Amino acid sequence: MNFVKTVPAAILLTGSALLSHFAIADNSVFTVMDDPATAKKPFEGNLNAGYLAQSGNTTSSSLTANSNLTWYQTATAWSLWGNANNTSSNDERSSETYSIGGRSRYNMTDSDYLFGQASWLTDRYNGYDSRDVLTAGYGRQFLNGPVHSLRLEFGPGVRYDEYTDGGHKTQPLGYASGIYNWQLTDNAKFIQGVSVLGSEDTTVNSETALEVAINEHFGLRVGYNVTWNSNPPDSAPEHTDRRTAVTLGYKM
Repeated sequence: MNFVKTVPAAILLTGSALLSHFAIADNSVFTVMDDPATAKKPFEGNLNAGYLAQSGNTTSSSLTANSNLTWYQTATAWSLWGNANNTSSNDERSSETYSIGGRSRYNMTDSDYLFGQASWLTDRYNGYDSRDVLTAGYGRQFLNGPVHSLRLEFGPGVRYDEYTDGGHKTQPLGYASGIYNWQLTDNAKFIQGVSVLGSEDTTVNSETALEVAINEHFGLRVGYNVTWNSNPPDSAPEHTDRRTAVTLGYKM
């Protein structure tokens, strides 16, 4: 192994990988923090991109980009997001994932709210040419203090899948998610988010993360993500995908 090449490449990958939102915004878990009651300004957003290339004995490249935008009013919030990830090794593509989505929230009381959200995902190396999900429902903010925050939400929805090896399916689903934040110190936060899309092919997403703020705009984040499908496509038969990342992010 070429130590001189490996170390700078690792630093670049870590530094340029994406932190979608310091308050957590893993869009597969639907945990965009969009409570208008706690918003400090009418708009928050970020735009990040990272690229890693290596040549020599091994040729590889990785491109990742992310944007997350949220607008707040007195009782409502709207969020838009987009993600792109593309990796190749020795001129062969090994992963390719793109997603876009939107979400709205309306606070009925200090604790109760209504939400609606829609997303589109393509992840053909994991068996899906496209996956469209539409959900709506009710949520409740159980804890909303400076140290602990907990919210749960659920509702009905529909999901449309097109598979890489051919075929498609439309399924009704039941959606539920929860997120817990624990502000350990002024600069460190622990986060646990889980979502369930219950259908013939139930999908469970989980994210466990620790975030440390460097200053007002930059932060470091260690995250562990797990996605489990009860009935994955034949072209990608593994039930569980895992991802661990140490990232640097910029917040507008």
